[in-house]
Order: sequence, then structure tokens, then C-alpha cells
Amino acid sequence: MKILHVIATADPRSGGPIEGVFRLGESFRAMGHEQELLTLDLPDDEWVNSAPVKVHAMGSTPPALPGILGRIARWAKRSPKAPQWLSTHASDYDGIIVDGLWNYATRTARLGLAKSDTPYIVFSHGMLDPLFRTRDPAKHRMKQVLWQFNEGPLCRGAEALAFTCELERELARTTFSPWNMREAVVGYGTSPPPALADGMCEAFAACVPGLGSRPYLLFLGRISEIKGVDILLEAFGRIAAETDLDLVLAGPVDGSYGELLRSIESKHCPSGRVHWAGMVRGDAKWGAVHGCEALVLPSHHENFGVVVAEAGACSRPVILSDQVKIHGEILQADAGLVSPVSVEGFAEALRRFSAMSGEERMAMGARGLELFEERFTMDGVAERILAIFGASGKLSGHPEKVPE
Repeated sequence: MKILHVIATADPRSGGPIEGVFRLGESFRAMGHEQELLTLDLPDDEWVNSAPVKVHAMGSTPPALPGILGRIARWAKRSPKAPQWLSTHASDYDGIIVDGLWNYATRTARLGLAKSDTPYIVFSHGMLDPLFRTRDPAKHRMKQVLWQFNEGPLCRGAEALAFTCELERELARTTFSPWNMREAVVGYGTSPPPALADGMCEAFAACVPGLGSRPYLLFLGRISEIKGVDILLEAFGRIAAETDLDLVLAGPVDGSYGELLRSIESKHCPSGRVHWAGMVRGDAKWGAVHGCEALVLPSHHENFGVVVAEAGACSRPVILSDQVKIHGEILQADAGLVSPVSVEGFAEALRRFSAMSGEERMAMGARGLELFEERFTMDGVAERILAIFGASGKLSGHPEKVPE
């Protein structure tokens, strides 16, 4: 099969969805299928040219508008070329995956696929969670309008609205109306990581020269408010005197949020115990994951958390908030600790982990590897998506394209 992803950006700094798309592509290619991307990036963006797959970048420079209008224009990434391109080229593909909601990429899909016979699925990536209704009621009301005219019709026309877990599906049903969707829980995950190799630890050490050989907890991902890093820092500060563990924050920092975090660090954390690695990739990333005592993720909202699967694949325990949708699977497998999203709760989870012996931590990490192999491999996700496309009546005239 030849598969197209419609996604706002191929920029790896944008977070989990594009990382998942690339990992899914590895599985598709291993099975003999092709993957391409349609994005709203500019054709000369560096990540377009460095992407591991072909990217059809249809972005255009937003108009120079003042204030909030300019911010909206930059966020929306409106691209009149994209719907026309998709309408013309949709028939070149055997299946299309729309990744994410509430941006011009979904408008592109709504317009470009309106008259297409190519089957498509929509991967919401947690963007239908009712949490956003309570966090920002005004924005939710605006989204309800968009649901009537864009996201709703797009999702109802799909072969399936795809979810990563049953909890995500159950919560999504309560968020918008009308519903009437064809739904599928396809799971989520990542590709098996590279084994620990020479050079990985050295590459990571170069990112955190002050860490030395001290054991550490690792936060890996975009450092933003929704990830709860402020909670993590204050919680770590409360237990730092009781533990030999340091804290490493690895990822790009969202704007002024970094200033808040630096203030919390200086107020609550002992000097030299928190290390800012910046964005880590390749050997440095895997050196960080393989070498940590545990991965920490105190998110206010996390639909899946690819880094959780990556940690399990590296036999590392995890310490999560109960707002990470797969926390139930982690608890059931005893592959980590789960905490409420609060300073007190996360401090207690860190304290419990710190009190565990090395053997207990290793056993917990081993259970994480078992869970990854059973539930969180991207090969399984790829097979379920291909089965949806293969079962589509729109492919009935092409039996050779139906997966075995």
C-alpha cells in the first residue's frame, strides 16, 4: 500500500504526533508499504528536507497581521494550496491518515477528501479529551462550532476515528455532538529502540556536563505547562535531600514557561541537582533513556506518551501522573508508579521510588519491557491500520491491496 499522512508539521520539535508518524512509517516500510506526508510547512524548512520520508510541504508565509490576529495566522498555517493538492492527488494513495484536529491540516483533509474514494482514518491524538472543555470553556465553544462544519463531518466520513486506548475512546464520546462515528482502538507505541551501544552515554554526557556519574530521573519531551514540569520541579525539591537521584530535563522549552521553571528551581531545588539538557536526539537521546533510573511524566494531559513506551522498551521504570491515558496499563503490569497531578502526590511517588532497592527497580523495568512487547509496538498499530484500509469497500476493486 501507498499511505499518505496529513499533518500540520513535520517539525520534530512539535512533539509526539510527528514522532509517532515517523515510527509508524518504519513499520510500514518493513512490511513493504510506502509512506509520504502532506504538511503545512514551508518547502524550505530544514525539517522538511531532513525528514526520513517524502514530505509534500504546502505551507505559505502567513500575512503580517498585528497582535492576536498575527498569532492566529501563524498558528492556523492556512494554506490554500494544500486542499487543492490533496483533491488532485488523493487517488494516488491506497489509504490516508489524518493526524490531529483543530488546525488547517484538518480543514485541508475535509476539503481535499470530500469527493475522494480513497479510504481515510482520523487519528485524534487525544484532541477530543473533555479535559479541554473544563480548562478553556470559551475555546471549547468555538470548537463546538468547528465540529459542526469541519471536524465532525471529517470524522464521520472516515473509515474509522482511531484511538490509542479504550479510555480515550470513552472520554471522547462525551465531548462533542452529534457523534455517530465508526470507531477503532488501534493502540499506539513506538519502534524497538537501539540497544545500548558505545558512544550513547558519551553523547548524552556531553549534553549534561554537570551530571557526572550521579544517578538521575529523566523528563524527556517538550517542556511545556501541560507536561506539568513545574509540578515535577517543586516535587523534586521536596525530596531532593532524601535521595541521591538528580533530575534531568531534556527537551525544548516553551517560551516564558522556562523563566517560571528557573524561578521554581532556584527557590525549591538544591543547586546543581537539576540539569537542563536541551533537545536530545539520536545517540544522546538513547543514552539518556538507557541510563536513567526512571522516566518521569507528570502531565496534566497525555493521550499516550510515546516516551513511556520508549522507556519500557529500554527496561526503565516510569513515574506518571494519572492523566496519562495508559496509566492503567502501567499499574496493571506493575511497570511504574502513578500519582495524582499535584506537588504532594508526585513528591510522594518520587519518595517511594527513591526508597526502592536496585533489584526492585530492575524488576519493575523488566515488567515494562514485557508490557512494551505485548502492547506498545508500532508494528501492531500498523497492522491494525492496514486492516482497516484493507476492509474498506473503497478498495474492493483492488484485492491485491488488501493486507493478509
